[in-house]
Amino acid sequence: MEITSDFIRLLTGQEIKVLRLIANGLTNKEISRILNISHLTVKTHRQRILQKLHAHNFCEAVNKALKFGLI
Repeated sequence: MEITSDFIRLLTGQEIKVLRLIANGLTNKEISRILNISHLTVKTHRQRILQKLHAHNFCEAVNKALKFGLI
C-alpha cells in the first residue's frame, strides 16, 4: 500500500519527535531520556509509527517520513 500525506497527518507530535530521533540513530533508552518518557512509551510510539506509516521496519518508515518532509 502506498502511503499518502493523510497517513502522515495521523502521526502525533510525540511520534514525529520519536521518529526524528530514530532517524538520528538514537536508542530507545536515549530517546526516553531526551523526551523524559519511559522506554515502554518509546516502544509504543515505535509500534504505532510502523502501523500508521504501513512500514515493515524503521528504514522504510524513515524513508517515507523523508518523502513527506517530516524529518
